[in-house]
Amino acid sequence: MNAIELLDIISSGETSRVQFKKEMDNDDSIAAELIAFSNSKGGVILFGIEDKKGTVLGLDYQKLQSYNNRIATIANDKVKPQIFLFTEVVSIPTETDEKKILLVEVSEGIAKPYKDKNGAIWIKQGSDKRRLTDNNEQIRLFQQSGILYLDEMIVPQTSVDDINFSKVEEYVKAIQKRETDEKTEISETLLTNLNILKDRRLTLGGLLFFANNPQKYRPAFCVKAISFFGNSIGSTDYRSNQDIEGTIPEIFEETMRFFTTNLHHIQAGQNFNSVGQLEVSKIALEELLQNALVHRDYSKNSPVRVMIFDDRIEIVSPGSLPNSLSVENIKMGNATVRNNLLVSYCSKLMIYRGFGSGITRSLAAQPNIELINDTDGEQFRVIIPRPEKK
Repeated sequence: MNAIELLDIISSGETSRVQFKKEMDNDDSIAAELIAFSNSKGGVILFGIEDKKGTVLGLDYQKLQSYNNRIATIANDKVKPQIFLFTEVVSIPTETDEKKILLVEVSEGIAKPYKDKNGAIWIKQGSDKRRLTDNNEQIRLFQQSGILYLDEMIVPQTSVDDINFSKVEEYVKAIQKRETDEKTEISETLLTNLNILKDRRLTLGGLLFFANNPQKYRPAFCVKAISFFGNSIGSTDYRSNQDIEGTIPEIFEETMRFFTTNLHHIQAGQNFNSVGQLEVSKIALEELLQNALVHRDYSKNSPVRVMIFDDRIEIVSPGSLPNSLSVENIKMGNATVRNNLLVSYCSKLMIYRGFGSGITRSLAAQPNIELINDTDGEQFRVIIPRPEKK
């Protein structure tokens, strides 16, 4: 990094990715800063800059050498698991001399959550850091690192009595790739082997695909669908409003019916007696809706939202993209599995065509789709423009 780039960063002040330090004071405090960056989106610590004010003070040669050694020791000994840093000395010319700044770059970690020697987890909160105590937030960090899959976790108070055995039979036949009228014997051992049950209770994946009433235990895991008059989410007038519940395949089918009922059908060159085609690509709607239901973040106790406006359609999923995925990544077919069980069940029971290809297929069918990865609001938004009325 050159002096001009560094001065530009300093002039913008402290942020969730930039921290100023006049000196390297307490090792435990510095360890907490490194941990917070690693558990968040990464960032840089600038030593030799006055905290809050952003005044360039600089460091002498002795401090530069000492701080460089100390920061490496802190990263090795006071952060678990160990993190790796990049350090750089940048010279900033002033009217009288040059001020040397130690820049410490911390990447977003791939083994979250990172902890200090006492087991405390730190994350960034704006330009400050805070200790993480909320269980759901801790679970989310484990999920991001691939250590934990939420859909494999047990749902308390559930039992075998909550299972719809006909849905399980359908799944078993799909696995065996056979059509038969014979009844499949569904034993507790089989349910456990399929990860539908664990310790005689349903997993979250089992609940969402095979329960009689998933919303009895997880009422927020549904779709809230609404068709507005106009183009504002703040409108109090709507054409249609529906809370769509059931298993994921049932929610998918009912939400697709909501689309076909509330969107226009156009003749598109077909004969007069044809029912017409949807005004937007049905393939794109199927892929994007399925993506929202199967790949959303289930650590968030929120529904998927489907909104139809006069000028657009929006599908909003709880949770931003996992790990280091970006919109550009997923457009190229890159993917990270967030919900292993749901993907497995979906591949046999829905129109699933292969993990990672849904977005590229949607864009091929409907090129004007807008994808927004909202990391601040922790949601993923899909916007499909509707054709202008003629």
